[in-house]
Amino acid sequence: MRSSRTLVREPDFAVHAVRCRDDHTGWSRPEPATAYAIVLARRGGFRRLGRGGEEFVDPTVGYLTVPGEDERFAHPAGGDDCTSVHVSRRLWRELLDGRPAPAVVHLDARLDLAHRLLLRSARRGEAGFDAAERLVRLVGAATGPAPGAPQRDRPLVEAARSALHDGGPHADALLPLARSLGVSPYRLSRSFQALVGVPLTRYRNRLRVGRALDRLADGAPSLAALAAELGFADQAHLTRTLRAHLDHPPGELRRLLTEG
Repeated sequence: MRSSRTLVREPDFAVHAVRCRDDHTGWSRPEPATAYAIVLARRGGFRRLGRGGEEFVDPTVGYLTVPGEDERFAHPAGGDDCTSVHVSRRLWRELLDGRPAPAVVHLDARLDLAHRLLLRSARRGEAGFDAAERLVRLVGAATGPAPGAPQRDRPLVEAARSALHDGGPHADALLPLARSLGVSPYRLSRSFQALVGVPLTRYRNRLRVGRALDRLADGAPSLAALAAELGFADQAHLTRTLRAHLDHPPGELRRLLTEG
């Protein structure tokens, strides 16, 4: 028996938690893949037969699918828990950035951690920049290095910083920002961290934290309204971000900034 729960659904990607409890050891009937996707096991393992041949999938090995390819599965170990990330055709091309799509990807410990952090972000409802950046870095790292020297991308990175500071129409999400700059989201994310020293999401949050301090110093009465104004998922997301950057919750910061 297979069940699926959607953790994040954005216009260009969706993250699904899939649980399979089949116990058949033989191959299933051929099933045509329906999406561009990367599938990563969290627990357990299973056998898969696809365009890359036969492979045992477990937390050290993932695979990529393209629509229409035939897949067959066998579950000699009894069951598994997986993450299936479906992306639009447009984003698929942007993520691969001209590279051919491998059938199988080998996941080292760093990619295992990236997978877990993507799930944490998704379960907290922190879509937008955070989930999108974790997704593109995960897929980009799994499928191979992006071409180009980081120094050549300094004008690109400065343009991204300017857009984030100005709060332009494409600055609220990673994918529209990358498209407005004419580059793949993986290249933008990778070059930004290489040249600025922090991930793009953390840099954006640093800007939002500064704006939050301005509003709290003005005595902003509603933290929920402040979270919505600054583009956080909710008040809890605002609180977590301020704690991560400042070690204080917003209510205490408001008191510190307004007392006297």
